[in-house]
Amino acid sequence: MSEFTDVITLIACSDIAAEHDFLVEVLGFESGGLERTPDGDIVHGEVSAGQRRIWLHVTSDQFKLATPAVLGMANGGTVVHVTDVDAHFARVKAAGADITSEPTDQEYGQREYGVRDPDGHNWWFATPIAQPAAR
Repeated sequence: MSEFTDVITLIACSDIAAEHDFLVEVLGFESGGLERTPDGDIVHGEVSAGQRRIWLHVTSDQFKLATPAVLGMANGGTVVHVTDVDAHFARVKAAGADITSEPTDQEYGQREYGVRDPDGHNWWFATPIAQPAAR
C-alpha cells in the first residue's frame, strides 16, 4: 500500500490574485480562494480541476521560485483533461488568451491544445480520443 495520499501542484506567480483570476475566469478552474494576511496582502491562492488542487505561490528568492516569464523559458507545464476540448478551446480563445497550439489529434490518444498564462506557464487541455499505445 502506498504512503502517498495526494499530489498538489504549486506554481510561482508574480501576482497571485491576477493568476487566480486568469485560471478561474479564462481557463475555467474552480476557485479555492485567496488567503490574506491581517494587512490584506495575498499570501496564498488555490484553484482546482476536479479533485486536483493547484496552489499559487508568490515568486520567492528564498524558495528559488520564479515565473517562466521572468526566466525566459518554462521547464514544463500542466495537462488538464476536459470533457470537450474544442468547446474549451473556443471559450479560452474568445477570452483572448495566448494560444500556443490549436486543437490537434495526437498519436498518443488525445485531442489537445496549448495555452500560456500571463506568467508564462504552459497549460495543455485535452480530451482522450483513443486508447494510448501499450506502455
